Amino acid sequence: MTDAENQQLEAHLAQFVLPQTERPLGQGGAAYSVNSDGDRFGVDMTCGFPLERSGNAVVAALQAHCRPLRFADRIKFSLKWSVDTHAVQQGLKPLPGVSNLIAVASGKGGVGKSTVATNLALALRLEGARVGILDADIYGPSQPRILGLGGQRPQSADGKTLEPLLAHGLKAMSIGFLVSDEQPMAWRGPMVTSALNQLLTQTNWGELDYLFIDMPPGTGDIQLTLAQRVPVSGAVIVTTPQDIALADARKGLEMFNKVNVPVLGVVENMSVHTCSNCGHEESIFGTDGGAKLSGDYGLPLLGALPLRKDIGEHTDGGTPTVVVDPESAIAARFIEVALRAAGELAAASKDYSRLFPKITIEGN
Repeated sequence: MTDAENQQLEAHLAQFVLPQTERPLGQGGAAYSVNSDGDRFGVDMTCGFPLERSGNAVVAALQAHCRPLRFADRIKFSLKWSVDTHAVQQGLKPLPGVSNLIAVASGKGGVGKSTVATNLALALRLEGARVGILDADIYGPSQPRILGLGGQRPQSADGKTLEPLLAHGLKAMSIGFLVSDEQPMAWRGPMVTSALNQLLTQTNWGELDYLFIDMPPGTGDIQLTLAQRVPVSGAVIVTTPQDIALADARKGLEMFNKVNVPVLGVVENMSVHTCSNCGHEESIFGTDGGAKLSGDYGLPLLGALPLRKDIGEHTDGGTPTVVVDPESAIAARFIEVALRAAGELAAASKDYSRLFPKITIEGN
């Protein structure tokens, strides 16, 4: 290896944009180092988000990027990943054992927030992370049905804490596990926030890389109180392209800004309807609403998800889309959005000294 080759490789690697962060390698979310052994190079990359399934694709993309180099056949690539713990709101402490809480919110109901939250959580589980989900919608809990856990009740091993239920490798807790489907939750705001705090802090989550909080829709006193009291690392805003949904989503963004919770990005759900018979696509709720919202606030558009009959069927059947067929095109969309959100969270980290290896993927 010559100094000229080393400089050329360093400069070329700096031009590689990591899809999960949309940032050049080494500028947030991922670090790398170059070493040499005789006439061969080693490029070691460490990412701050899970890549157990997608790591090979990242290595392949990096190999393709370096292929124009005349010494490309002498480069060996390796990838490691780890999920770091990120900061929460000032004055709050992270939940013991839980590295990151991600709030999934919407300004209004009916935009598919809970379905998106569940599939994103399951997507990161597929990528190797330890993941849980808390159903914070006390008035209308939907996670028991989405996860196929209806009628099940959590147990307590010590009489003080609840054991989360397990579905598809995901740890879950919801008020819906503790009350019947027919029982109305006629509670005032303080009772709701108290109940949520108990579900959050008195559940034995164990060690988790991510705990998703399926927030109740809206931006009223309850939502604001939750955003202030729950130690959140980042938030994801779900909206449809429809103007009325976008107007409410803006309120959700402003709410998180006021309590200093970083918004990781916007997910545009029900972006395009795909006919299950002919495959024709139609933008029923308008176009580019999510892109405009994210652009107005300088946030990334994490992805656009289609309106499809089968997604609703999977949700009602207790087997979310990512679980039904992880190799499908729609599951790939959810995984892409989840990794983009995790990448945005990782890019906020300034300290890579605590990253430790979990997997190694090598290619020649």
